[in-house]
Amino acid sequence: MREPCILSVVVPMYNEEQVIEATYKRLTAVLEALGEPYELVFVNDGSRDRTAEIVRKLCRSDKRIKWIDLSRNFGHQIAVTAGMDYASGRAVVLIDADLQDPPEIIPEMVKRWREGYDVVYGKRVARKGETWFKKVTAKLFYRFLRSMTSVHIPVDTGDFRLMDRKVVDVMKEMRERSRFVRGLVSWAGFRQTAVEYVRQERYAGETKYPLSKMLRLSA
Repeated sequence: MREPCILSVVVPMYNEEQVIEATYKRLTAVLEALGEPYELVFVNDGSRDRTAEIVRKLCRSDKRIKWIDLSRNFGHQIAVTAGMDYASGRAVVLIDADLQDPPEIIPEMVKRWREGYDVVYGKRVARKGETWFKKVTAKLFYRFLRSMTSVHIPVDTGDFRLMDRKVVDVMKEMRERSRFVRGLVSWAGFRQTAVEYVRQERYAGETKYPLSKMLRLSA
């Protein structure tokens, strides 16, 4: 009988053939060091490259992988939601495949969760490998977003976070079509805290969140 899953890690992917194997290796090393039963939930968001082929190969060699293959590119927030819907862990981590948010932060998130926090989100204190324009527009975006709502959405944060099962279950009841996951998590409440980290340079490939997509997200 399979051990109850303590931790699920949801990884949305869109055209990540250059990074997915490195992402898998980094995540596996971190999660095995924790010594708890875990699963990886890879979500292919309609990739047009070899992402699906590579993950299918990984699935054949590692039974801890769940594989969700969306019929087309629905967008990052829908892919994240699909992953949460199929995650079975007592805690669920959301992390992008590009390794800008380092998997090595996950143990600290787990530690804070075990201290009693329901949501542990990553807070960026610096951003490596990004242009001056990207840094400025990202900073302005998060502060503009906060000014548009009465809900407290922490600045300099993305979807990289750990959520307790009860938070994930509440999120699954929220079926808004235009989804903004970090905003919904903030709106839902629960006991939340931050883990600070330095965002790394993208491992390979191109950013999936240029300024145009950031503006559409805030619309």
